[in-house]
Amino acid sequence: MKLYSAPDPAPNPRRVRIFMVEKGIAMPEVMVSLRDREHKAPEFRAKNPWGQVPTLELDDGRTISETVAICRYLEALHPTPPLFGRDAFEQAEVEMWTRRVELTLMTPVGMFWRHAHPYTAHLLTQYKDFGESNRDLYMAACTLIDRALADGRPFLVGEAYTMADICAQSTVDFASFTGLEPPESAAHLAAWRARVSARPSAQPNARIADAA
Repeated sequence: MKLYSAPDPAPNPRRVRIFMVEKGIAMPEVMVSLRDREHKAPEFRAKNPWGQVPTLELDDGRTISETVAICRYLEALHPTPPLFGRDAFEQAEVEMWTRRVELTLMTPVGMFWRHAHPYTAHLLTQYKDFGESNRDLYMAACTLIDRALADGRPFLVGEAYTMADICAQSTVDFASFTGLEPPESAAHLAAWRARVSARPSAQPNARIADAA
């Protein structure tokens, strides 16, 4: 297998990279230049018609795209340590939190990035007022997550670090890259972020080819 990916700060490839390092899965990682639009080239669209990374290519040539789908496939092949939950209730919580992160946290970050950031101005017609309006939505989502963490849980679903945390940390870190920072009052979120950022899988030099 091989993973078609992109370097940091691209948040979606980083999700899968963190997941694989946590699992100790090593495989070739083919970097696709987003700046050079390699992900939109016909050769890459033959693997993923949506022209997005990451894309996992299996040994028989079949491909899987979308971060959670890729990680679920790898979880089925490598169930230890479990990153999608250890029992039925925890699995449901991971699904719940992953969905919350994608809809309420990642969506406003993506809209801010697309419509209010100078790096993307040449890619599309920007609606800057709309882009800036997502700042408040992101702050509100950060506040809700902060309140959930106020009960003392170390991670989003409790004691176990899971895919939900991976989704959230890649989003929050990318948000910082775009200029969006969580509210200073979100102390519990800040403590969670420090915990997940200290993990070996979160380090800039963490690579799936070196996973132990």
